[in-house]
Amino acid sequence: MIFYNKFEQIFSTKNQKNSYYNIRNIEGRIFNVKLEGKRIGFVMTGSFCTFRKTIDELKKIVNLGAKVVPIMSENSYTMDTKFGKAEDFIKEIEEITKSKILHTIQEVEPIGPKDMLDILVVVPATGNTMAKLANDIIDGPATMAVKSHLRRERPVVIAISTNNGLSGAGENIGKLFNRKHYYFVPFRQDNPITKPRSIVFDPSYLIKTIEEALDGEQIQPMIL
Repeated sequence: MIFYNKFEQIFSTKNQKNSYYNIRNIEGRIFNVKLEGKRIGFVMTGSFCTFRKTIDELKKIVNLGAKVVPIMSENSYTMDTKFGKAEDFIKEIEEITKSKILHTIQEVEPIGPKDMLDILVVVPATGNTMAKLANDIIDGPATMAVKSHLRRERPVVIAISTNNGLSGAGENIGKLFNRKHYYFVPFRQDNPITKPRSIVFDPSYLIKTIEEALDGEQIQPMIL
């Protein structure tokens, strides 16, 4: 039995390699020992239809005790869409993380050299972003954040969201599958009838994927 000063163990989940403990402090806040104090880069790119569920997961990660560094691509930082205004998303994310969003190449380039993160998550990851990563095209804050972070040989989690996942984007996804340090949030076809080539990550697996990636493991099954 592991004892925590002023903490109450509320449950544990085990796999073959690890024991994870969620604990509740005397104020009632839940911490995850796996994520507590971890420095997580949280890169949002322009799959705007997934922003709401992405932000919901961001809240959970922060509430579990992680130190989140928010990052946004140029499009996600500036574009208003039918899913919401950019300024509203920016305000909400900065309130959740208590940090200013990094949104330029100059701001994210020091991530690797200054050892800023333990893990970086690209969520949602568009087909455009994955194509650039697969072909080493570094032309914006999202791709530069990944490149700079990989300088430290540390994990990158990809949460796919693209209408072309089973067509044009498939080749690039396959390339990333075979790259060192890349891990994927489990995903599925989101609408096989009207959008048969579209695939999207399952947000309920995001935190578990991060936990596994920190140990160098790909959560399975990856395709739901």
